[in-house]
Amino acid sequence: MQEHFDLLIDSFLNNDIGIDTSFLNDKLSKGLQQNIKDLENDNKMIAAGVGNDEVKDHHQKMRGDTIYWMDKSHDNIFEQEFLQLAEDFIGRLNNTCYTGINDYEFHYAVYDEGSFYKRHLDQFKNDDSRKYSLISYLNDYWKTEDGGQLLLHHESGQQSVLPEAGTTVFFKSNELEHEVTLTNRRRMSISGWLKSN
Repeated sequence: MQEHFDLLIDSFLNNDIGIDTSFLNDKLSKGLQQNIKDLENDNKMIAAGVGNDEVKDHHQKMRGDTIYWMDKSHDNIFEQEFLQLAEDFIGRLNNTCYTGINDYEFHYAVYDEGSFYKRHLDQFKNDDSRKYSLISYLNDYWKTEDGGQLLLHHESGQQSVLPEAGTTVFFKSNELEHEVTLTNRRRMSISGWLKSN
């Protein structure tokens, strides 16, 4: 996986956003998709709020996804494999860029048709521990007309990323504003943050 880690890091250094279209292999992607379906069947996905525990707003109009927080203690081999992959990436990032990342958090995110997430930063106003955002997509055969693109706002313009299965993006949480455009079909991803506490 080192070549995939380096692709994310190098493309980030060149363009403020790292992109690897094959960061997740097909077996892992399919397993994570199935886990989301199982979580939904067990009514474990919850509506996302905005803010952290101190200032969370569950009645917001910023976003329309449902989420479930991941944890290595969960009895799911695909979730554990993904989190181990994230830990290995953090190790590579720390060793090559001396970032000092020592924690992380990830959740599944599902956007039903008609959902979106308005333009925002990934860092809380009252907590700057989130240093980098890492998002992996789980949607097979995604097309431009399906909407739901990740739209990143650079100083020089906008960049759009299709949420196609296997693709992972990586950027600074406090610098790059981004949004999820209106999705025209069900959209699944894993969103997470690499933290320094």
